[in-house]
Amino acid sequence: MGASSDPYMAYRGGKIYRGGDKLQDPYSVRYDGIDRILTGRPLSDDGENDSSSDSSSPKKLRRRTLASDVLPLPLWLTNIVFLLTFIFSCCYLLQQWREQLYSSEKLHELLWRDLVAVCLGMGSFIYLINFFGVGYVQSAIEQSMISEEDVKEREEEEEEEEEGEEEEEEEEDPKKLLFRQGRTGPRRHYVPPPPEPRYNPVPSPSPPATTTSATSTPAPTAPKSCGVKVDSSSSLQDVPLQDLPDDDIAHAVARGAIPMHSLEAQLGNTLRAAAVRRRAVEIKTGRSLSGLPLENYDYDAIRGACCEMVIGHVAVPVGVAGPLRLDGADVFVPMATTEGCLIASTNRGCKALCAAGGARSVVLRDGMTRAPAVQLPSALRAAELKAFAESPENWDMLADAFNSSSRFARLQSISVAVAGRTAFVRVESSTGDAMGMNMVSKGTRNVLGALLGAFPDLRVVSMSGNYCADKKPTAVNWIHGRGKSVVCEATIPGHVVRSVLKTSVEALVELNTTKNLVGSAMAGAVGGSNAHAANMVAAVFLATGQDPAQVVESSQCLTLLEPANGGADLHASVTMPCIEVGTVGGGTFLAPQAAALSLLGVRGAHSSQPGANAQQLARVVAAAVLAGELSLCSALASGDLVNAHLKYNRSTVNAASASAAAAGAAVAGAKESSAVKEGAPEGLCMVSKC
Repeated sequence: MGASSDPYMAYRGGKIYRGGDKLQDPYSVRYDGIDRILTGRPLSDDGENDSSSDSSSPKKLRRRTLASDVLPLPLWLTNIVFLLTFIFSCCYLLQQWREQLYSSEKLHELLWRDLVAVCLGMGSFIYLINFFGVGYVQSAIEQSMISEEDVKEREEEEEEEEEGEEEEEEEEDPKKLLFRQGRTGPRRHYVPPPPEPRYNPVPSPSPPATTTSATSTPAPTAPKSCGVKVDSSSSLQDVPLQDLPDDDIAHAVARGAIPMHSLEAQLGNTLRAAAVRRRAVEIKTGRSLSGLPLENYDYDAIRGACCEMVIGHVAVPVGVAGPLRLDGADVFVPMATTEGCLIASTNRGCKALCAAGGARSVVLRDGMTRAPAVQLPSALRAAELKAFAESPENWDMLADAFNSSSRFARLQSISVAVAGRTAFVRVESSTGDAMGMNMVSKGTRNVLGALLGAFPDLRVVSMSGNYCADKKPTAVNWIHGRGKSVVCEATIPGHVVRSVLKTSVEALVELNTTKNLVGSAMAGAVGGSNAHAANMVAAVFLATGQDPAQVVESSQCLTLLEPANGGADLHASVTMPCIEVGTVGGGTFLAPQAAALSLLGVRGAHSSQPGANAQQLARVVAAAVLAGELSLCSALASGDLVNAHLKYNRSTVNAASASAAAAGAAVAGAKESSAVKEGAPEGLCMVSKC
């Protein structure tokens, strides 16, 4: 720390010694006796210690000022002090800012304690960043304590040394001259020779067998690889990743030398990254992915938005059911599915609804929910929180905190459920044309900040406490609703039931009571009093870019088939309290899904009435469910379900690829299927697992 700027000067006991003075063999000093120079022991002409004669001792210079002269503290102590100061100041500031976020206070408003913590943190950071502060403090002290006399004295001494060196250069041997040049000129760093290659770029031809001895070593050969030779770690750092062949990169990814998730960032090409990742998966699993499409997809659009670790895309067939007359307008319903006969069955229900004059729908409520779980010291405090949050006196304060998070989100209700000392704060809000999960989560965070101001002992356990409830069939959603609560109904004349649905009003009413009501009650279903509502919901969700996982609660449905007009006609309705859809956000911006939304006339946000497009999409979903329920229940009532399955929902692809041992059974099944086709009613088809 206190060494001179001259690399060949050493300090000891207030004296500075030059390594080149009084040395006969400079190489012995530079290599063999370097420890003596570093420790400051003076050397005599023969390289040994000489402490008896003052005349032969090196010239004495003024000692440099050290940091330890001003602050005589051990280095480890100062390092620990400043490190702990930095950690504690950062923790304090983070805790203060966290409390300000929960209480909706401005972060730039600092108290005197915060300013002290900022100053301590910055000071300790400056100390630590300069190699634990030694160089910074020492240079500052040295610059402040060096006088002009010291500078002049040092310059005169250097001039005298240079003159003496010029006179002695003629008498010195080449080794000593080289050593002098190394002192006065720029320091020459030792450059080691390049390492021997691990293998020869071109394999050496093997020697003849007659000349091979027992002690000879076979010539190394290059590892098998296409293109550039890739070493597991070193070569990948030397060669830009973009310049390597895809197969070499894939092998490096497969063995873990390159993170699989970072390919897009390192290659700068999303399509190439997907191809390399796909190849790496094939290498690791030993299975081909040639059947998975890769080309002709906009991977740039989905990066950071819809999908990660991409290896391709799946094409799902999309069909339309319709026209379906809904609220006086005809719509064609896009449905993406791999289940044969589903769209044809829904189309038959649409035909029956159109013949009956169309379906009518109504949106009962529209609100997305989020219910964080918070914990308090006692159940009494949890009850106080419930009373505070549900009190009308505090509504304005909580609503202002929530509404400030978005220009579309508007707080609708807050309810609290208490379990011991844990409270579940269920926040409900309108979300415009978005499905709204992220929007409600942001507003709920602001509500928790407001509650934290009134209840400092409140602790947030989870932003989602499963009381929302998302992606689960629950009673709270079935009773209170989540998303769009929709009812869709139609009155179907008896002659339409007989001509289109191929059954009778009495048979449909009996089947619905037995299957959808009694059967679901016996099964203990929550929101499962329907025939196959999830079929239509999932197909429309996939086609329009909705969250497929939310089919779970969105398909909760109560199907009612009742006699009307004295039993001559049929009144059909579906009640769906939690259809969770949106026309902006999620996968709705992708080109295929956006085209399906355009077909329905609900793409993007509504220009004048926020939320109108999302509500219309929920109406279409409910109407499609009503059409599918009518068709399936009719097929069950007439006993034609199995025939329809055999006629329209039998895949011959798997049978063609079956083993030779099962070929005979496949042929027999095909003959039986053709025989059933002849006896199936015309235009009847149905698909569902009942």
